[in-house]
Amino acid sequence: MATFKHPNRKQKLAKKGRQTRWAPFWTVPKIYGPGRRIHPGRHTVRKRSWRRTKTKA
Repeated sequence: MATFKHPNRKQKLAKKGRQTRWAPFWTVPKIYGPGRRIHPGRHTVRKRSWRRTKTKA
């Protein structure tokens, strides 16, 4: 990819990067109750890594 990125492309890449983060920690007790211990990454819908799957941005 080029060193200079067009602002539209950069904005799309920033959004894709935010979508792959873990869900907030407070979603676990909200969904399952206070006693359950589950990783918040399970609540993230889009799981993508820059190595595995490429985007079309």
